[in-house]
Amino acid sequence: MEQIVRSTWLIGHGRQLQLGPESLIMAIVNVTPDSFSDGGKHATAEAALRHSLRCLEDGAHILDIGGESTRPGAVEVTADEEQDRVLPVIERLSRETDAVISIDTYRAETARLALAAGAHIVNDVHGLQREPDVAGVVASASAGVCIMHSGRGRAPLADPIEDQKAYLARSLEIAAGAGIDQARIVLDPGFGFAKETEAENVALMARFAELHDLGLPLLVGTSRKRFLGTLTGREAADRDIATAATSALLRLAGASVFRVHNVAANRDALKVADAMLAARGVFTEGQGL
Repeated sequence: MEQIVRSTWLIGHGRQLQLGPESLIMAIVNVTPDSFSDGGKHATAEAALRHSLRCLEDGAHILDIGGESTRPGAVEVTADEEQDRVLPVIERLSRETDAVISIDTYRAETARLALAAGAHIVNDVHGLQREPDVAGVVASASAGVCIMHSGRGRAPLADPIEDQKAYLARSLEIAAGAGIDQARIVLDPGFGFAKETEAENVALMARFAELHDLGLPLLVGTSRKRFLGTLTGREAADRDIATAATSALLRLAGASVFRVHNVAANRDALKVADAMLAARGVFTEGQGL
């Protein structure tokens, strides 16, 4: 396989994360009543805080706090509703732990308030393209950002990798225009976002290494996605083994960060993958990032 470059991901409040020999786990914390996978089990601030602490104990490196479901057909919430859900959780985590915190939002104002409350990273499932002002918020706060590819609401190019490159190129133009340093950016190919069939998602996995042409670290989020249900015949809550399998496979293809529901299962799978990569001697020192 190709070499995996060691790099430093610069994030908010003067923090940084090392990417390379150790896979990083981003734990999903849905402060929502309608999540596709956990049924609103963490919909209150107290429940979300308890879940976050368990994720840290299990080995999570990042906590990704979200206040709006992104499942297909989900009801869109207002900015006020989103902020009422996530800000108390971020404030308490920032006050009571040393955790690296990500805010899962595409809204510029929610991002601004979350970063002010202690978040370090903005995770935008619309790749800075729904509310481009979010890029300026990231730049002003010297935060980290995860820019995700999505095919929703448009007609993607026939070739999935070409569509990834075209969409993310536009996102990176927005980031550059706002003054975001490339060392603050991680890209996400957006498994399951307008890639609804098993075949589309498996094809993206099979060609994942081609995304290294973009020259930036890659985050993946396959956790409990519908295509894993199609492959295994299992309901969302029972897809953690399949998720861990995809995490290991994508790690071998060069992914650096893994957004998951079950931290412990994916941690173990990724430790095995990391050991294999180390034995192959694939890690190299980065330039610039």
